[in-house]
Amino acid sequence: MLPTWLALLAPELHALIDVRILRLLRIFRVLKMSEYVAEYRALGAALRASRRKILVFLSFVLMVVLVMGTLMYVVEGAANGFTSIPIGIYWAITTMTTVGFGDITPKTDLGRGIASLMMLLGWGILAVPTGIVSAEFTAQRVGARPTTRTCPECLSEGHDGTAAFCRDCGAKLPPHQRD
Repeated sequence: MLPTWLALLAPELHALIDVRILRLLRIFRVLKMSEYVAEYRALGAALRASRRKILVFLSFVLMVVLVMGTLMYVVEGAANGFTSIPIGIYWAITTMTTVGFGDITPKTDLGRGIASLMMLLGWGILAVPTGIVSAEFTAQRVGARPTTRTCPECLSEGHDGTAAFCRDCGAKLPPHQRD
């Protein structure tokens, strides 16, 4: 607070306001991020493991945006603010991401129908990456991946890697062979 008052009283001391930025950095101490290193690693591993799926998903979204933006340019035209395909693509991105600035809006009934479809598609698309990464988290849990281990007594399959006994009959399982 002192640097701000000094800068107000003596304008040549405006550089002291930068000291406030250093105070802002102290907030990161409150977050104590070092306690969550294991969780950050798990998140990073899940993102790395699902990167191909996410890239395929993003390429699909890009194709939808290109097609719908071009379609909107053709349907609405320059009279309704869609003066070029890039503007139509901009509209498609803002609509699909549910940002919707409102600077460009469809005026025709067909255009509004396309916009409604884009909005619903945007809501549906929000869930896909979440599901991909969540599935990867689940797969990376210790012992979460089922194996082909078979119980010697009841012949049931798919026991967890850390299981010592059969989940169906309770018989002792043979030691798990790691890959």
